[in-house]
Amino acid sequence: MRTVLLALTAFCIVAPMQATSAQDAYPNRAIKLIVPFAAGGNTDVVGRLTASYMQKALNVNVVVENRAGAGGINGTDAVAKAAPDGYTLCICGIGPITVSPATEKLPYDPLKDLAPISLINTNPLVLVVNPQIKAGTAAELAALSKTVPDGLSYGTVGAGGLMQFAAEIFRVKTGSKFTSVPYRGGALATAAVVTGEVQLAFSNMSDAMGQLAAGTVRPLAITTAKRSPHMPEIPTLMELGLVDYPVESWNALFAPAGTPQPVIARLAEVMAQMAKDPEIQKRMADFGSIAVANTPAEFTQMLREETDQWAKALSAIGLKR
Repeated sequence: MRTVLLALTAFCIVAPMQATSAQDAYPNRAIKLIVPFAAGGNTDVVGRLTASYMQKALNVNVVVENRAGAGGINGTDAVAKAAPDGYTLCICGIGPITVSPATEKLPYDPLKDLAPISLINTNPLVLVVNPQIKAGTAAELAALSKTVPDGLSYGTVGAGGLMQFAAEIFRVKTGSKFTSVPYRGGALATAAVVTGEVQLAFSNMSDAMGQLAAGTVRPLAITTAKRSPHMPEIPTLMELGLVDYPVESWNALFAPAGTPQPVIARLAEVMAQMAKDPEIQKRMADFGSIAVANTPAEFTQMLREETDQWAKALSAIGLKR
C-alpha cells in the first residue's frame, strides 16, 4: 500500500510538470506570418525572407499569407484581432502603424493592440518617373505638374500608405498638382509607372531596383536624410531644398497584444540573429534595404516617438483626421 501511495504521489508531482513543460514549448506548430500587402512588393519580399529564416531558426513551418487592402490596414487589423499565442504574426510596415493614425480612424490601436517585437529593415523611398516625362529633376517635375490641365498621376498602395504621404508632402511643399491612383501593392504601383498608367511614384527602393537597373523608370530623388549607399548618385529631396524632413520606410515583426513575454523574447532573439546574418544583409542590400533589429522595449519607444512626429508633420501640411 505504501508503495502504491508513493507511486501516485510521484505521478501527481511529475504529471503537472510535464504538462507545463509541453505547454511552455514554443513553437510547437506552424506559424502564420501575415503580410498586409500584395505579393511582389517590399513588405512581401521581406516577409518571405523572414519566414525562411524563422523556419530554420525555430524548426517549424512558417507560412506567409498575403492580406492586401487599405494601405496595409486590413492585414494589420487581422493580426491585432488574432489570438495572442505567438502563432499569428505580422510583417507590418510604417504606414498602418505610425503614419495612418494621424489621418484616419483605424479599426485597431497600433500602440495598444499590437506587441512590437523588432524592426527588420529600413528602406528609402525613391521618386521615379516614366522615362517619357520631360523632367530631369524633382524641381522640374513639380513645375511640369502645374502646366498639365489635370496634373500628374502617382501610384500608391491606397489611402494612408507611406507612398501617398511622401507624395502629398512633396505636393504641398512644392505646390505640385498631383492625383493619386491606388494599387494593391508597391510593386504594382511602380510597374504602373513603367507602363505609363501613372507618371510617377514614390516607390520603396526595393520595388524599383529592377526597373532602375533596366532603365524603365528614371530616378529623380530619394526621401531619406542622407543619400543611399546603394545608389549614391541620386540626390535627396532635403538637399535639394524641396522638403524639410526625411521619409523612410521600414518593416517589422509584430504579434497581437497580450502575447506571452517569453514568446516575444524568443522571437526578438531570432530577429537579432537574423540582422547579423551576412547572407540576410546581402539579400537586403540586393533590393536597396538595410537589415536592422532592436529590442521590444527600444522598438516600443521608437513607435511612440514616430507616431507623434508623423501626427505633427501631417498636421503641418493639412493632412489630419
